[in-house]
Amino acid sequence: MDLCFNTTLANPYKSASQKIRIMSEAWVAEHMYCPCCGNERIVKLSNNRPVADFFCENCQEIFELKSKNGLIGKKIADGAYETMIERITSNQNPSLLILQYADLCVRNLQFIPKHFFTPNIIEKRPPLSLTAKRAGWTGCNILYSEIPQQGKIIIIHDGIVVNKESQLNAYYKLKALSTTDLNRRGWLMDILQCINKIPSQFFTLRELYSFVDMLSAKYPNNKNVEAKIRQQLQLLRDKGFISFCGNGQYSKNESYFTSFAP
Repeated sequence: MDLCFNTTLANPYKSASQKIRIMSEAWVAEHMYCPCCGNERIVKLSNNRPVADFFCENCQEIFELKSKNGLIGKKIADGAYETMIERITSNQNPSLLILQYADLCVRNLQFIPKHFFTPNIIEKRPPLSLTAKRAGWTGCNILYSEIPQQGKIIIIHDGIVVNKESQLNAYYKLKALSTTDLNRRGWLMDILQCINKIPSQFFTLRELYSFVDMLSAKYPNNKNVEAKIRQQLQLLRDKGFISFCGNGQYSKNESYFTSFAP
């Protein structure tokens, strides 16, 4: 796989952002397989499609591409806030491809499945000023740091391409968390993120209860957060992510709690 952009494609453009968009999209269209089903190619969609850039003709999954020079950071700037929220709440949001480049070559590529997205990880930006060309337009940020590490599946890391079957196997395992119920999805993602914050392989129910105040702030209508934590632990146990050891103690199943992101 050639990891360098075709720079001749950018010659007709003056804007640096346009040049990167053209080159990175062309690279994905030429080299990227579908990270959901393994189909050999994903197809570039027409420009200006809301929250979508690529499409798999085999499994019908859609993807949004974000390209960045350097580290990702805690947030990723995205498009219109209302459009993104509408797509997530209607369960039509795309999965995300995050491409990091340096010297016009791909260094890292991550795949975040769509079922790791909840409204809570979409941050509303201030509207553009009245003097702006698109006055009042309101964009959003994807809170990358709030996405559980399990959802950051590596395709390319430090210029090395991950084995395709390994990547697909990681995705197939994580499909167990897929649900169209947004409230259930939100709780699963939040409890998984809480478990990720506990450094040891073994943890206790008491340790999870230390997150009650944070979860109560996120879900003010839920008056029994401790019971909800226990419910989500049971779901994660049933899906194979954790094991119950007895007496309020749990163990992380290692294959799900390895660092997936560079």
